[in-house]
Amino acid sequence: RQGVGEPSVYHAVVVIFLEFFAWGLLTTPMLTVLHQTFPQHTFLMNGLIHGVKCPPHWSIVRCVGQKVIPSPHCFLHLCAYTSAQDQPVVCNDSSRRWYFAVISMSGVFAVTFSVIFAYVADITQEHERSTAYGLVSATFAASLVTSPAIGAYLARAYSDTLVVVLASGVALLDIGFILIAVPESLPEEMRPVSWGAPISWEQADPFAVIGFSSETVATFIGVVGILSILAQTVVLGVLMRSIGNKNTILLGLGFQILQLAWYGFGSQQW
Repeated sequence: RQGVGEPSVYHAVVVIFLEFFAWGLLTTPMLTVLHQTFPQHTFLMNGLIHGVKCPPHWSIVRCVGQKVIPSPHCFLHLCAYTSAQDQPVVCNDSSRRWYFAVISMSGVFAVTFSVIFAYVADITQEHERSTAYGLVSATFAASLVTSPAIGAYLARAYSDTLVVVLASGVALLDIGFILIAVPESLPEEMRPVSWGAPISWEQADPFAVIGFSSETVATFIGVVGILSILAQTVVLGVLMRSIGNKNTILLGLGFQILQLAWYGFGSQQW
């Protein structure tokens, strides 16, 4: 079997931590590049870039989840590579416009979080799945607690180039870990023999952050990360045991509705 040991949740945890730690380091340099290239429409372009990813993102999730795609493992290679490809371009002053195209392409294919969930689903039993998902989500949050602040500090103390080099190194480490250490989630006889239905282009998920400085973005991501760790590791387990799976989902959806409504009515950063 390819990889180190049997497939486990810990393989998924390492991949998620490394990828989003690298991504978090680039929060400040990415916004700097966009501001220099599109000074009048910085956050609009940021939203458009991230919005490009969503139609193929959800289609790939559907394909992997329904086992239309032969293996999540092969998609991890693609996702990790495309997540990393835009990072060296950030510090290249002669290719600011190319950065828009490269990071958009990165967004189209870099759906590691969703593919990791498919990987975890393959290697866990149903009764273990919520705990495993919580561990992966908490790791994702933990990787974003400090990395934006570290990136902002290094960019201010040294340079954006140092941050980009560090993030690129972490991303390359992630790619190497997937290539060498991560085993296939399913044995060969259980994998689909062919690719299934074509990707649907029906959904979009544009994202834009408006009115936040680089320090505020780093602080916001850190606070959300800490709260996510608590929610995924403590609150989720308590709710699952006390009110059951269905009611936990309904409660979560209710809070999400409240959150989205608050976005619509809120007029202050707090």
